[in-house]
Amino acid sequence: MEAEQHFLQLVKEQLERVERLKNKPAAVNFKDQIVIGYCSGDGIGPIITDATIRVLQKLLADELESKKIVLKEIQGLTIENRLAKNMAVPDDVLAEIKTCDVLLKGPTTTPSGGSAKNIESANVTLRRELDLYANVRPVILRDEGIDWMFFRENTEGAYVLGSRGIEISDDLVFDFRVITAPGTERIARAAFKYARDNGKKRVTVVTKSNILKKTDGKFWSVCMEVAKEYPEIQVDEYFIDIMTAKLLDTAERASFEVFVLPNLYGDIITDEAAQIQGGVGTAGSANIGDRYAMFEAVHGSAPRLIELGLAEYANPSSLIKAAEIMLRHIGFIDKANKLATILGEANQKIKVTGNVADSKCLDITEYILANL
Repeated sequence: MEAEQHFLQLVKEQLERVERLKNKPAAVNFKDQIVIGYCSGDGIGPIITDATIRVLQKLLADELESKKIVLKEIQGLTIENRLAKNMAVPDDVLAEIKTCDVLLKGPTTTPSGGSAKNIESANVTLRRELDLYANVRPVILRDEGIDWMFFRENTEGAYVLGSRGIEISDDLVFDFRVITAPGTERIARAAFKYARDNGKKRVTVVTKSNILKKTDGKFWSVCMEVAKEYPEIQVDEYFIDIMTAKLLDTAERASFEVFVLPNLYGDIITDEAAQIQGGVGTAGSANIGDRYAMFEAVHGSAPRLIELGLAEYANPSSLIKAAEIMLRHIGFIDKANKLATILGEANQKIKVTGNVADSKCLDITEYILANL
């Protein structure tokens, strides 16, 4: 049966992947010269990417002049080129990305399942091809004492085989969810290490292990094994449904510190957390592996703004925040702190919501540039 052969092939590929995961590569040490690649993407991507690159060019002027840092534009990650080549990430684009140390990526459009060409998400593809297993997203509300850090597993879960489900008949379809012990161990270890290194006392594992007993049960049990190496840190489990409610509980939510969770839950919860912070337009994220790292806005390409002719009103803060996280990753802590302070001030003083009644992308960009 065709469906059976399809499933067996998926199992074979994932078993091979597990073996590769057991041979962990050495972590990258940045060289004398750091190459930052950047892709504008599509939709509002080119507008907010241009704003972010202008900020980096001013902030890193000395390093760019001395060639300590190189900014390298990588083209071809537009929806038009990807559809034309019927590839989520065209081979030549991926090859260029791999010549860089880190990637700053603008938002990219993923066609819906009913589209003529069912290409995969560029984000999912890049996370898999570059093995960017840790999606790290910070959310801060200083007035409430909230300092959350989310560690979302990036290369497994419900998304890794999202475009490779099986349609048995007009009435029956299957998608697949993948959890592995080595894949879970490395994201759990990243979360607990962050907690220890940053003086955090609590790690919350988010699952639905009472229902998804095999996959989420494995995720929880592996996290608990890793937790034994960090006895000073409290570990607890929350189910995804109640966790979405607890983030809205102003009496308790500030007590949470570090979260570790599978892919789909992380996607949902971090968007909710970003909205609590001030909207997805304010939140950046890191996708980190042992060799490569990618930094991006939390939100998508906002086709609505393009269709309504409102692209110039897009908020670049999310991608600028991602650039700040990137600066920390490559060791420029002081410059990251400076950018974080000015970005926070900018968002307090300038309201950019995608509506004509409020400010434009250029307004907040000019404010940041003037204060760097």
